[in-house]
Amino acid sequence: MSRPYLFMGFCDGIGSMRQSSGFTLIEVVMVLVIAGILGAVAAPKFFDVGTFNMRGFHDETLALLRYAQKSAIAQRRTVCVAFTLSSAALKIASAAPPSSTCDTDIADPTGSNVAPYTVTAKSGINYTAKPTDFSFNALGQPNPPQTLQVFGMTQSITIETETGYIHE
Repeated sequence: MSRPYLFMGFCDGIGSMRQSSGFTLIEVVMVLVIAGILGAVAAPKFFDVGTFNMRGFHDETLALLRYAQKSAIAQRRTVCVAFTLSSAALKIASAAPPSSTCDTDIADPTGSNVAPYTVTAKSGINYTAKPTDFSFNALGQPNPPQTLQVFGMTQSITIETETGYIHE
């Protein structure tokens, strides 16, 4: 009487059993080669924070400009944006139009009561050239229209003339 075999591997033929476990040497070497290539190419990008800081400052500037335009429309007042080479700050006119004198700070929208609402670049990050100070009127239109760029970024921030639309 024959005893039943428990199948534990591959069958090499009638009556012979071979157990398979682990990886072949070629598989292990290929995994190590691929991991080495990925490590050599990708690892330096994770340790270079300059790229992340540039993108962060670009996005913070974009958010500040959109907030300035929305504040001008919501409060029906002139909102001014003042620039340095590495920062931007907001002020609003204390009186309704036609006053265009920006004399009151706009607080940080997070509610932390930091006034004026300002974005400041990390060390070594700045705009390509100092942007011109400008304002949004009560309709959200810029005066004058702007295009600005963070140094090292390929995208520039554009503010359209008629609509005040702010985009990359």
